[in-house]
Amino acid sequence: MRLSIPVVWSEAHRRHAPETGVWVGVRIPADEVPERAERIRRSLEDAGAPIVRAEPHADETLLAVHEPALVEFLRTAWAAWSEAGYPGDPGQDEVVGYIFPTPGLLGVVDPHVPRSPAARTGAYCFDTMTPIGPGTWEAARAAVDCALTAADLVLDGAPAAYACCRPPGHHVTSSAYGGSCYLNNAAVAAAHLRDRGVERVAILDLDAHHGNGAQAIFWEEERVLTGSVHVDPGAGWFPHFLGFADERGVANLNLPLAPGSGDDAWLEAVDRLAEAAHAHGSEALVVPLGVDAHADDPNAPLEVTGAGFRQAGLRLGALGLPTVVVQEGGYVLETVGSLVRAVLEGLAEA
Repeated sequence: MRLSIPVVWSEAHRRHAPETGVWVGVRIPADEVPERAERIRRSLEDAGAPIVRAEPHADETLLAVHEPALVEFLRTAWAAWSEAGYPGDPGQDEVVGYIFPTPGLLGVVDPHVPRSPAARTGAYCFDTMTPIGPGTWEAARAAVDCALTAADLVLDGAPAAYACCRPPGHHVTSSAYGGSCYLNNAAVAAAHLRDRGVERVAILDLDAHHGNGAQAIFWEEERVLTGSVHVDPGAGWFPHFLGFADERGVANLNLPLAPGSGDDAWLEAVDRLAEAAHAHGSEALVVPLGVDAHADDPNAPLEVTGAGFRQAGLRLGALGLPTVVVQEGGYVLETVGSLVRAVLEGLAEA
């Protein structure tokens, strides 16, 4: 089967190339690396998918879902970090926070945003695993353009389009980034569809981790349904504090799964997401696609197979809605391309 779904791509993703992250205080090798996107592109090209270059969009598109202060911080963080001399002393060559303004620290006081870049980072980043390097802003900005270009293709009549976004974005809220994500590509795409005449949009997140960013951004938005199937955060999985079934916004559905869940439980949850989109009256889908629910991926304890991913594509495609697929997680280089391909082939076949 020749894959007809267009793949939106930007070479700028390579500018974000973290070598490490900090997890429980320990530097660990980064796994959200440029080769992820390269493997996906090669697999989809081999399947015959057309490659479309991402087109630039105005910065105003970011402000539909993100606060200006977050956007400005991300745009300037590396330059401020470098000017402060941190790459030389103490020798930290990436922007990483070290203190965070939690409610327990602040009490009833509204925080000031500090001038020190080392402290300032904690005002915008909610973990230590999401470093900013010299090319991170350019890569993150290009990832948004990939998602927006895919949305434009769908607005122009394509049944589906795939945005090969890197870095990913689904953990980013309106005011804070983390989880290897910097700007919420899927949320920006959904807002773009909504603001250009699509009355009701569903964001159906298939990543193994909760799509907390879209949930927070659209919590009170009836026109945008946010749904997510993911490993149970109560069992100790990122983002830990969010993603529980009792979190119900105006139009929100969380379907946490027990560790070890495989195709049957996962696809049942995918069906529930599809049913929710139908009940919502959604006229278009945005699918944040992580393939880290695969059995071989060490970043989540789910056991979904390649056949399961293909079935997910078929079941979402059966809704018959214009669909923007936005790449999120999936970290095993040997399988990430084939798993994304399986979802898109299912979507195209439906």
